[in-house]
Amino acid sequence: MKVEHISVTEAARNFADCINRARYQGTTFVLLKGGKPVARIEPIVEKKSSKGRDLAAALAKIRLTPEESKAWKADLEAARKSLLPPKSRW
Repeated sequence: MKVEHISVTEAARNFADCINRARYQGTTFVLLKGGKPVARIEPIVEKKSSKGRDLAAALAKIRLTPEESKAWKADLEAARKSLLPPKSRW
């Protein structure tokens, strides 16, 4: 993500451009007043929902060392143990 520092005056004069660059280019603007940061204009990151198949596809691309694999397996097992059974709907 690109971060630009601009004055409040410059942001006011070019507000539409700042908004468009934030939206389409992912630029974050730090607004300066008297040379000090006072505000920020940044893009909103849309939360994307994922499904189990998305996770499986992402994990299939990862290459772990044997040590990393063992640590990941241990973390996964610990996470599974911490899961609570679903509450009965009846």
